[in-house]
Amino acid sequence: MIPSKRPVDAPPEEDLVEEEPELPDEESAADLPDAPESLKRGVEVIRAQWKNAPNGPGVYRMIAENGEVLYVGKAKNVRKRVASYTRLAGHVNRIARMIAATASMVFISVETETDALLLEANLIKQLKPRFNVLMRDDKSFPYILIARDHAAAQIGKHRGARSRKGDYFGPFASVWAVNRALNALQRAFLLRSCADSFYENRTRPCLLYQIKRCSGPCTGEISLEDYDMLVEEAKDFLTGKSRAVREQLAQEMTEAAEALEFERAARLRDRISALSAIQGAQGINPRSVEEADVFAIAKDAGRFCIEAFFFRAYQNWGNRAYFPRADKTLSEEEVLSSFLAQFYGEHPSAPLVLLSHKIEDREVLEDALYVRMKKRVEVATPQRGEKRELVEHALNNARQTLSRKLAEDSSQEKLLAALGEVFGLAAPARRVEVYDNSHTGGSQAIGAMIVAGPAGFMKAHYRTYNIAPGEIAPGDDYAMMRQVLTRRFARLSKETDSASDPEAFPAKPDLVLIDGGRGQFDAAREALAQSGVTGVAIASIAKGADRNAGRETFFVEGREPFRLPPHDPALYFVQRLRDEAHRFAIGTHRARRKKAFTANPLDEIAGVGPARKRALLLAFGSAKAIAGAALSDLEKTPGVNKTTARLVYEHFQRGE
Repeated sequence: MIPSKRPVDAPPEEDLVEEEPELPDEESAADLPDAPESLKRGVEVIRAQWKNAPNGPGVYRMIAENGEVLYVGKAKNVRKRVASYTRLAGHVNRIARMIAATASMVFISVETETDALLLEANLIKQLKPRFNVLMRDDKSFPYILIARDHAAAQIGKHRGARSRKGDYFGPFASVWAVNRALNALQRAFLLRSCADSFYENRTRPCLLYQIKRCSGPCTGEISLEDYDMLVEEAKDFLTGKSRAVREQLAQEMTEAAEALEFERAARLRDRISALSAIQGAQGINPRSVEEADVFAIAKDAGRFCIEAFFFRAYQNWGNRAYFPRADKTLSEEEVLSSFLAQFYGEHPSAPLVLLSHKIEDREVLEDALYVRMKKRVEVATPQRGEKRELVEHALNNARQTLSRKLAEDSSQEKLLAALGEVFGLAAPARRVEVYDNSHTGGSQAIGAMIVAGPAGFMKAHYRTYNIAPGEIAPGDDYAMMRQVLTRRFARLSKETDSASDPEAFPAKPDLVLIDGGRGQFDAAREALAQSGVTGVAIASIAKGADRNAGRETFFVEGREPFRLPPHDPALYFVQRLRDEAHRFAIGTHRARRKKAFTANPLDEIAGVGPARKRALLLAFGSAKAIAGAALSDLEKTPGVNKTTARLVYEHFQRGE
């Protein structure tokens, strides 16, 4: 149950009856002759929907005519909030555009404002409305896990659900931070990181023991009792008792030196050095704040950057920058509030959350975190002391990171403008798609598409196209490119119809680059002509003599083949795009080829599980022998019933 925050002298709950909100007086078209027709229609829709809005806490969705969810909002009183949208004047441009696009609304009533906050965050994450503040990066954070499901505990990094028995320490801001910490912890505490199967089959210590990264419990180089002591020391260090651990090690080193056990003293010295390396590489470490999440937001040129720092056990466990998608008219407080609701919908919270700006929904967020974490979480905006120093440190990082991001984006925009000039575009390209194929003698053929825009490589838009055997002649690169582009442009017509937000990243490319010469260029033109898509420029890049970078030849519609000057920035940009497409295509092809190497024909038979596959392979020795077996022989296999035997027999008889 959430503790009540109502003052002691507040009137009883039954006296706190909120008055029925009234609909604002309707402005006439004569009063606002310049109001757009679309805005007037949107206001009429909202006025009609207002009658059905709940007079209490809840969540509302504003929906466009094509079914797209435009906005998800919450309110303590939904009817009062919806009424604020029924005016023709007084709205900022973002709200006016949202109202004009609204064709219907959906309402959901909830018990409390806290429930509304949690539901709103879930719906925003699921639906990604274009008028909401959106987190662009929702990846899970890595943790350090000391697994306790084995006699000798294992240390390693972990992501995802905490289904394994053990102690979890985190979050760390990046895998790099976890790997750095794990490396130092292995040096300091000599805990094993190998898999249980590897551990059980050792007859002598592995290389990690030789380089002093493991104490060797697998072969009895250390007793399990002494190993458990190392595990407890590691746990103490990760829970904030680092000073006590270092003092204990220093005392043991002194005792070993006095007893003339110099090798043991040297090992202890190395462990102390490893612990110092962990703390020394973490930068700012708080003295009085044991656990806290620190968030600071910076705004510049209509862009936002939120810097998140994570402090655990009086140590800085790294930071991560976020660039949420938000309208430039929003304030830092509004963006930070919406961001935190989405962030903590996925990630656990520290007992203390420190913010650079005061947010309006602070108490509601605290209640939501209490519901989720089952313990009280304090959300504060400190004004002095060490907590304020931590916030200022995060704020400085946010400002610097945003400045670098703006500089990078400006440089990227200049390169896109230069690319547009080279290939004859009327305006700088906003979306560039680059295509490449990869195969081995025609097998495991794939086509790859990478996408670049003002923010750099847009990896969320990358796509691969599997080309099934028999569809084209093996090794026919022109036919492969034609098929890939035909499939892409057929889908493009549907995406373009639904792309109604002018500020969103476009679905339709301004420029298509093909890795290839004249033949690939002609195949691309043919695919584009068949699709009926217009307004897309196509160019192909033929590798230079001896495949030397800098001597590429370009093919463009209506122009003779040409080259760019060796030091032209546009040439370097094109090379980067081509190399990224090549890397993506090769990587995808290799992954598919590796999967094909380990594939088993039995995997294709629906209804035959691992146990029965294992029984068949034990009985016949190979998938080839199973394919040639008679039905009667299959039925006699131990662990295989007649139904499964018939499934296998018919599968191979059909030649599948």
